[in-house]
Amino acid sequence: MVLTPHFRLFFSAVCAAAFIASAVGVPTLSQSDISLLQFALTLEHLENAFYTGALQKYSDNDFEAAGLSSEIRGRYEQILEHEREHENILEVVLGVDAVARCEYDFPYNSPLSFAALSGIFESVGTSAYIGASGLLSDKDVLTYGAAILGVEARQASWVNAAVLGRAPWNEGFDTPLSIDAAYSLTSTFISNCPSSNPPLQVQAFPPLTLSDASPSPGSSITVSYNDSNESCGLARYTAWFDGLQVEHSVLQEDGQTTVPPDLLGTAYVVVVCGLDTPSDKNMLSGFAVVQIPSDMD
Repeated sequence: MVLTPHFRLFFSAVCAAAFIASAVGVPTLSQSDISLLQFALTLEHLENAFYTGALQKYSDNDFEAAGLSSEIRGRYEQILEHEREHENILEVVLGVDAVARCEYDFPYNSPLSFAALSGIFESVGTSAYIGASGLLSDKDVLTYGAAILGVEARQASWVNAAVLGRAPWNEGFDTPLSIDAAYSLTSTFISNCPSSNPPLQVQAFPPLTLSDASPSPGSSITVSYNDSNESCGLARYTAWFDGLQVEHSVLQEDGQTTVPPDLLGTAYVVVVCGLDTPSDKNMLSGFAVVQIPSDMD
C-alpha cells in the first residue's frame, strides 16, 4: 500500500497519540499543569495556522521567485507536520480541557516575510517551552514537553541558518521566557478566540515597539509602549534577555535606550521599573524580539 503524505500525517499523529495515552497514561493533571498545557496548545494552534495558511498561499514557484528553493518549502511542510503532531498530542493529554483554535492575523505578504516571521515563532516557542519546563509537576508530561522543545529548537536553528542566513544559535544557552512574556510576543497575532475557551492564566502587558528590530550591538534605538503605569517611582530601564543573562540599559524620557554591546543573535527586550530581576511585578510593557547581527551572519 502506498502511503500518501496526508495519510502518513494522520497515521503518525494517531500513533503518537496512542503512545502518549499508554506511556503517560493520560494522567490526572493538576490545575497548574492544565493551565500550562493550555497555553502550550494555544501556541501550537497558532503555529499550525501560521504554516498552514502560508503553505496554502505560496507555491514552490512563489518560493523560488522570492529566492527561496522548493526544498526550503518542503522543509516547511515537514515543520507543519511536526506542529500538527504537537497539537494532537496536547489535545489528547488535556482531553476535555483542551482549548480550541482561535482566529489569527499574520502580517506576512511574501515568502520572505513569512520566513522571517517563522524564525520569530520558532525562537519564541523554544523559549516558552524552556520557561515552562520548571513549572510542570507531572514528570511524564515534562518528558513529553522536553521532546517537543528539542524539535522546536532544531527548527529554530534550521530557519535561522538555512533560510535566513543567520547564526544557528546564540551562545551556550537558549533564553527561557515566562508564560506572560511568551504571551505578550504572540497574542498580537490572535484576533479572536471561541467563547468556550477558558481564559488563559496570563497577565497582559502593553505591546512594545522598537525603532529597529535588528540593531547593532552598542547602538541607540527608540522604544515605545502605552505607558499607563503611574506607580513606578524608580528609574525605567530596558531589560535585555540573552541566554541566562539579563542586562539593563537606562531608558531615557524620549524613549532612547542603548543596546548592550555584547548582545548577539536572537534576544528579547522589555521595559521594567527599577533594576530588580524582571517579573510581572515590575514589567511595564510586553516583550519584543530583536535579531542582533553576529560575526557568523
